[in-house]
Amino acid sequence: MKKMMLMGLAVLAICGGGVALALGTSTPDGRSAQVAAAAERQATFAIENMTCATCPITIRKAMEGVAGVSAVSVDFAAKTARVTYDPRRTNAARIAAASTNAGYPARAVGN
Repeated sequence: MKKMMLMGLAVLAICGGGVALALGTSTPDGRSAQVAAAAERQATFAIENMTCATCPITIRKAMEGVAGVSAVSVDFAAKTARVTYDPRRTNAARIAAASTNAGYPARAVGN
């Protein structure tokens, strides 16, 4: 029963987000959701020193801690991270530095 309720809530949340985007609703800072999404960029980083399954957690948290980063996905097998960020608030060098400072040297690679 709990699973059904959780799945229903997840579907509702996903559909509601789609409706909000379609209606052009505003983000908390007053920009339309469509403009906010269009302003974001993605970058891929090669990550060094990943040796175990918990390393990606540390890397993700370090990169998410950079102001302007909205999403981080770390691929342990490929030794890469894919980051979505607002270029008006941060850049690839700052994101790479956050990972490097956490002990996992990162460098931006072709996107």
